[in-house]
Amino acid sequence: MADGTFLEGANAFKKHESRLAILQQRLAKCVKFSKNWARIKRKITRLHIKVTNVRKDQIHKASCAISKNHAIVIKEDLRIVSMTAAAKGTIEEPGKNVAAKSGLNRRIQDQGCGEFDRQLACKLAWLGGKLLRVDPRNTSRRCNSCGHISKENRLTQESFLCVECGHAANADTNAAKNIEGRAGWARIVCESRKLCAA
Repeated sequence: MADGTFLEGANAFKKHESRLAILQQRLAKCVKFSKNWARIKRKITRLHIKVTNVRKDQIHKASCAISKNHAIVIKEDLRIVSMTAAAKGTIEEPGKNVAAKSGLNRRIQDQGCGEFDRQLACKLAWLGGKLLRVDPRNTSRRCNSCGHISKENRLTQESFLCVECGHAANADTNAAKNIEGRAGWARIVCESRKLCAA
Protein backbone atom coordinates (compact mmCIF):
# COMPACT_ATOMS: atom_id res chain seq x y z
CA MET A 1 0.00 0.00 0.00
CA ALA A 2 1.07 3.64 -0.50
CA ASP A 3 1.63 4.15 3.25
CA GLY A 4 4.24 1.36 3.26
CA THR A 5 2.12 -1.39 4.83
CA PHE A 6 2.03 -4.82 3.21
CA LEU A 7 -0.85 -7.29 3.10
CA GLU A 8 0.47 -10.82 3.33
CA GLY A 9 -1.18 -13.39 1.11
CA ALA A 10 -2.56 -16.58 2.64
CA ASN A 11 -0.31 -18.82 0.47
CA ALA A 12 -2.74 -21.60 1.33
CA PHE A 13 -1.85 -23.85 -1.62
CA LYS A 14 1.91 -23.39 -1.09
CA LYS A 15 1.61 -24.55 2.54
CA HIS A 16 -0.20 -27.77 1.54
CA GLU A 17 1.48 -28.35 -1.84
CA SER A 18 3.90 -31.08 -0.72
CA ARG A 19 1.18 -33.00 1.18
CA LEU A 20 -1.12 -32.77 -1.84
CA ALA A 21 1.63 -34.08 -4.15
CA ILE A 22 2.22 -37.10 -1.85
CA LEU A 23 -1.49 -37.93 -1.76
CA GLN A 24 -1.80 -37.59 -5.55
CA GLN A 25 1.17 -39.93 -6.06
CA ARG A 26 -0.44 -42.49 -3.75
CA LEU A 27 -3.74 -42.10 -5.60
CA ALA A 28 -2.05 -42.76 -8.96
CA LYS A 29 -0.73 -46.10 -7.65
CA CYS A 30 -4.16 -47.29 -6.41
CA VAL A 31 -6.65 -49.35 -8.39
CA LYS A 32 -9.33 -46.93 -9.60
CA PHE A 33 -12.58 -47.01 -7.54
CA SER A 34 -11.11 -49.36 -4.92
CA LYS A 35 -11.61 -48.63 -1.18
CA ASN A 36 -8.06 -47.32 -0.86
CA TRP A 37 -8.52 -45.09 -3.94
CA ALA A 38 -11.79 -43.66 -2.49
CA ARG A 39 -10.16 -43.01 0.91
CA ILE A 40 -7.21 -41.11 -0.60
CA LYS A 41 -9.55 -39.25 -2.97
CA ARG A 42 -11.56 -38.03 0.07
CA LYS A 43 -8.34 -36.82 1.73
CA ILE A 44 -7.37 -34.88 -1.41
CA THR A 45 -10.85 -33.32 -1.60
CA ARG A 46 -10.71 -32.29 2.09
CA LEU A 47 -7.28 -30.73 1.54
CA HIS A 48 -8.53 -28.75 -1.47
CA ILE A 49 -11.52 -27.52 0.59
CA LYS A 50 -9.16 -26.47 3.41
CA VAL A 51 -6.97 -24.50 0.95
CA THR A 52 -10.06 -22.77 -0.49
CA ASN A 53 -11.41 -21.87 2.95
CA VAL A 54 -8.09 -20.42 4.15
CA ARG A 55 -7.83 -18.31 0.98
CA LYS A 56 -11.44 -17.10 1.26
CA ASP A 57 -10.97 -16.18 4.92
CA GLN A 58 -7.84 -14.14 4.18
CA ILE A 59 -9.53 -12.35 1.25
CA HIS A 60 -12.61 -11.50 3.37
CA LYS A 61 -10.50 -10.12 6.22
CA ALA A 62 -8.24 -8.04 3.92
CA SER A 63 -11.10 -6.62 1.82
CA CYS A 64 -13.12 -5.77 4.97
CA ALA A 65 -10.19 -3.98 6.60
CA ILE A 66 -9.46 -1.91 3.48
CA SER A 67 -13.10 -1.04 2.69
CA LYS A 68 -13.83 0.04 6.28
CA ASN A 69 -10.77 2.31 6.50
CA HIS A 70 -10.70 3.87 3.01
CA ALA A 71 -13.40 5.73 1.07
CA ILE A 72 -11.48 5.64 -2.23
CA VAL A 73 -9.18 2.77 -3.20
CA ILE A 74 -6.97 3.11 -6.27
CA LYS A 75 -5.39 -0.05 -7.67
CA GLU A 76 -3.71 -1.33 -10.80
CA ASP A 77 -6.04 -2.77 -13.43
CA LEU A 78 -4.10 -6.01 -13.72
CA ARG A 79 -5.10 -8.65 -16.28
CA ILE A 80 -4.71 -11.83 -14.23
CA VAL A 81 -5.52 -14.08 -17.22
CA SER A 82 -2.69 -12.51 -19.24
CA MET A 83 -0.30 -12.62 -16.27
CA THR A 84 -0.89 -16.34 -15.72
CA ALA A 85 -0.70 -17.39 -19.38
CA ALA A 86 1.44 -20.49 -19.98
CA ALA A 87 4.97 -20.01 -21.32
CA LYS A 88 5.26 -23.39 -23.09
CA GLY A 89 5.28 -21.92 -26.59
CA THR A 90 5.17 -24.16 -29.67
CA ILE A 91 7.35 -26.96 -31.05
CA GLU A 92 8.99 -24.52 -33.50
CA GLU A 93 9.45 -21.80 -30.84
CA PRO A 94 9.60 -23.34 -27.34
CA GLY A 95 9.04 -21.04 -24.36
CA LYS A 96 11.79 -19.73 -22.08
CA ASN A 97 11.94 -20.35 -18.29
CA VAL A 98 8.82 -22.55 -18.45
CA ALA A 99 9.31 -24.06 -14.96
CA ALA A 100 9.87 -20.65 -13.35
CA LYS A 101 6.83 -19.19 -15.14
CA SER A 102 4.56 -22.07 -14.06
CA GLY A 103 5.75 -21.60 -10.46
CA LEU A 104 4.99 -17.86 -10.68
CA ASN A 105 1.55 -18.65 -12.15
CA ARG A 106 0.78 -20.96 -9.21
CA ARG A 107 1.78 -18.23 -6.70
CA ILE A 108 -0.37 -15.59 -8.45
CA GLN A 109 -3.39 -17.90 -8.57
CA ASP A 110 -2.81 -18.93 -4.94
CA GLN A 111 -3.51 -15.34 -3.82
CA GLY A 112 -7.00 -15.19 -5.37
CA CYS A 113 -6.43 -11.72 -6.89
CA GLY A 114 -9.61 -11.77 -8.99
CA GLU A 115 -11.82 -12.69 -6.04
CA PHE A 116 -10.12 -10.06 -3.86
CA ASP A 117 -10.78 -7.42 -6.52
CA ARG A 118 -14.45 -8.45 -6.78
CA GLN A 119 -15.03 -8.48 -3.02
CA LEU A 120 -13.25 -5.17 -2.49
CA ALA A 121 -15.39 -3.48 -5.18
CA CYS A 122 -18.62 -4.89 -3.65
CA LYS A 123 -17.73 -3.93 -0.08
CA LEU A 124 -16.62 -0.42 -1.04
CA ALA A 125 -19.85 0.12 -3.01
CA TRP A 126 -21.89 -1.18 -0.05
CA LEU A 127 -20.17 1.28 2.32
CA GLY A 128 -20.44 4.20 -0.12
CA GLY A 129 -16.82 4.07 -1.25
CA LYS A 130 -15.29 3.78 -4.68
CA LEU A 131 -12.73 1.51 -6.35
CA LEU A 132 -10.69 3.08 -9.15
CA ARG A 133 -8.61 0.95 -11.50
CA VAL A 134 -5.69 2.65 -13.25
CA ASP A 135 -3.43 1.61 -16.11
CA PRO A 136 -0.45 -0.34 -14.67
CA ARG A 137 2.02 0.83 -17.36
CA ASN A 138 5.32 2.12 -15.92
CA THR A 139 4.05 2.29 -12.31
CA SER A 140 6.98 0.16 -11.17
CA ARG A 141 9.54 1.94 -13.39
CA ARG A 142 8.57 5.55 -12.58
CA CYS A 143 10.36 7.36 -9.76
CA ASN A 144 7.84 8.68 -7.24
CA SER A 145 10.19 11.52 -6.30
CA CYS A 146 11.21 13.02 -9.70
CA GLY A 147 8.94 11.21 -12.19
CA HIS A 148 11.80 9.74 -14.25
CA ILE A 149 10.82 6.53 -16.08
CA SER A 150 13.56 4.00 -16.83
CA LYS A 151 13.95 0.23 -17.01
CA GLU A 152 17.20 0.59 -15.02
CA ASN A 153 15.31 2.10 -12.04
CA ARG A 154 14.12 -1.36 -11.00
CA LEU A 155 16.89 -3.88 -11.46
CA THR A 156 15.63 -6.30 -8.76
CA GLN A 157 12.15 -7.34 -7.65
CA GLU A 158 12.42 -5.75 -4.19
CA SER A 159 14.48 -2.58 -4.57
CA PHE A 160 13.97 0.64 -6.50
CA LEU A 161 16.82 3.08 -7.19
CA CYS A 162 16.26 6.05 -9.51
CA VAL A 163 19.16 6.56 -11.92
CA GLU A 164 18.19 10.23 -12.32
CA CYS A 165 17.80 11.55 -8.74
CA GLY A 166 19.08 8.66 -6.59
CA HIS A 167 15.73 8.11 -4.79
CA ALA A 168 15.79 4.66 -3.13
CA ALA A 169 12.74 2.80 -1.83
CA ASN A 170 11.00 -0.55 -1.75
CA ALA A 171 9.88 -1.20 -5.33
CA ASP A 172 6.29 -2.09 -4.38
CA THR A 173 5.90 0.95 -2.11
CA ASN A 174 7.25 3.22 -4.86
CA ALA A 175 4.78 1.68 -7.35
CA ALA A 176 1.88 2.05 -4.88
CA LYS A 177 2.68 5.76 -4.44
CA ASN A 178 2.72 6.19 -8.23
CA ILE A 179 -0.64 4.44 -8.54
CA GLU A 180 -2.15 6.60 -5.80
CA GLY A 181 -0.58 9.93 -6.72
CA ARG A 182 0.22 10.33 -10.37
CA ALA A 183 -2.39 7.99 -11.84
CA GLY A 184 -5.21 7.77 -9.28
CA TRP A 185 -5.66 11.34 -8.07
CA ALA A 186 -5.11 12.67 -11.60
CA ARG A 187 -8.07 10.55 -12.73
CA ILE A 188 -10.24 11.76 -9.83
CA VAL A 189 -9.45 15.40 -10.70
CA CYS A 190 -10.29 14.80 -14.39
CA GLU A 191 -13.60 13.12 -13.50
CA SER A 192 -14.56 15.96 -11.12
CA ARG A 193 -13.74 18.59 -13.78
CA LYS A 194 -16.01 16.80 -16.27
CA LEU A 195 -18.83 16.82 -13.67
CA CYS A 196 -18.28 20.53 -12.95
CA ALA A 197 -18.31 21.37 -16.65
CA ALA A 198 -21.59 19.50 -17.22
